[in-house]
Amino acid sequence: MRNGRVRRTAVAVVALGSLLAALSACGGVPSGHGAKAGAGRSADGAAGTSGAPAEPTRIPGVGDRLQQRIPARSRQVVAVYGEGKDSATSTVVLYTKQGSAWHRARSWAAHNGRKGWTTDHHEDDRRSPVGVFTLSDAGGVLPDPDPAPGAGLPYTRSPAFAAPRSWAPSYWHDFDYVIAIDYNRVKGTPPNDPTRPEGTSKGGSIWLHMDHGSGTSACVSLPRAAMEYLLRTLDPDRHPVVVMGDRADLEA
Repeated sequence: MRNGRVRRTAVAVVALGSLLAALSACGGVPSGHGAKAGAGRSADGAAGTSGAPAEPTRIPGVGDRLQQRIPARSRQVVAVYGEGKDSATSTVVLYTKQGSAWHRARSWAAHNGRKGWTTDHHEDDRRSPVGVFTLSDAGGVLPDPDPAPGAGLPYTRSPAFAAPRSWAPSYWHDFDYVIAIDYNRVKGTPPNDPTRPEGTSKGGSIWLHMDHGSGTSACVSLPRAAMEYLLRTLDPDRHPVVVMGDRADLEA
């Protein structure tokens, strides 16, 4: 159950340096376009995972290496299934745990880094990092869509999230909603906090954010309806994590 925790809702004033650092990984300067969502998706954009059904006590399509990194107390998993090592197209599935079994709640077509995936992410490599990461903080240009005050991920609303208007218009709304992926960042801070505990060369500001129709610099992008649903649904008391990577690395 959710508690009555207080979330951040104030409009923050973020320094220009912080904004540039935050945008360096997720946004960057848009260049080119990644692969569009491919075949195998239904008319509403949903897509299933391939292969035979997995054990209900495991996240489908995830092998022992990453399965063992999902915290035992986690009861919400956002699984990002990349279509290939060098593909920018992926599928996001939300799983929720009831008792000992995982249940598929929703799925959406999505995009990841325009050059695909890597197990050794570095700044500006245009690949999304493979792994299991906690989800602790959210924010964006728009108000928190969760109608329950004090519930859900802590949310920081700030105009500093806005993409530069020097970018193509298709990118302007990328950061209307963002959920920070806890890769090389400090938990409990706004998603655009520039602190990089492992150093700047390891990259950072890896987010779930709004989709512009092609690959990203390193983040995972989803339709607006998907971001709104996740922001209304992800619950700190259920210890949500993201499991992400290309299908081969996920299954390894």
